[in-house]
Amino acid sequence: MGKPVRMADIAEKLNISVVSVSKALAGKPGVSEEMRAKVVTLAQQMGYEGKTGADANSTGNIGVLVSDRFFNENAFYTNLYRSLVLSSTDEGLTCMMEIVSEEAEKTARTPAFVSGHKVDGIIFMGNLERSYLNAVMSSGLPCLLLDFYIPGMRLDCVVSDNLEGGNALTEHLLAQGYQKIGFVGSIWATSSIMHRYLGYQQALRLAGITPRDEWLLDDRDACGLFIPLQLPQPLPQAFLCSCDEVAYNLIETLRQNGLRVPEDVAVCGYDDFRYATLCQPQLTTYQVNVELMAKMAVDRLAERIRQSGEPGIRYTIPGKLVVRGSSTP
Repeated sequence: MGKPVRMADIAEKLNISVVSVSKALAGKPGVSEEMRAKVVTLAQQMGYEGKTGADANSTGNIGVLVSDRFFNENAFYTNLYRSLVLSSTDEGLTCMMEIVSEEAEKTARTPAFVSGHKVDGIIFMGNLERSYLNAVMSSGLPCLLLDFYIPGMRLDCVVSDNLEGGNALTEHLLAQGYQKIGFVGSIWATSSIMHRYLGYQQALRLAGITPRDEWLLDDRDACGLFIPLQLPQPLPQAFLCSCDEVAYNLIETLRQNGLRVPEDVAVCGYDDFRYATLCQPQLTTYQVNVELMAKMAVDRLAERIRQSGEPGIRYTIPGKLVVRGSSTP
């Protein structure tokens, strides 16, 4: 059995964009009637099995794709998906999630709800390989990035204000009198971690402090899985961590080495999720507005599904500093 015909295959034959093919098959404005007729005729000749006409985008479903390495390791995304489900219900839509395995991501295997034409649009959550994103986008469905973005890729995206969060937490530590501050997070792992790190750098440099390379600690491996933390010598006075779970792990590591928080080393997290209040002492952190991020993502994708407008808008959602006992001497 041959591979199913994709919108991208039709677009290539006619030397037009996938978006134009999608509009033509869905009966939407934006293409001439002559081109619409060519697209529909060629689709029939090639054996395209997707829907056409008024029913082309009528499933009422939004597909959510998240890499297994993030969903398995980070409880934050469970909470974010819950908020997506609630926001989708308010829009009269249904949320469907597929966890992308490492093999599927590396081989750019199209998810079942895309190949089966079961969703109207896609939310990529967390971070995914660019080749995988391109494979899914070739379906012609409206797509949106949630909690990450890729420079140069013209897709709608919704992110937390990671730069401001990293800056606010670092300024808080400076205000407490800490001058020697480290950062825990693999900065090349996600755009979110990178921007939190850039916010940390910004605050230190504006205070006339040069960040020390030996105080930048990796928290995960190349596959995105958390790794044991290696404490540097000498230790800084404080650490800003990429997320609350990493901060929780750091506090446990410090405790195992006979160190107290915040008396010996202050610690800040990021997200204000479950681990923030499980810690003893509880974490100073930056609260991400998960509900607003989810609502903005669903609203924007629903708008794109209805109108098929041009993508490329980035929404940055502010959060707020939450001060607790882990950073106050």
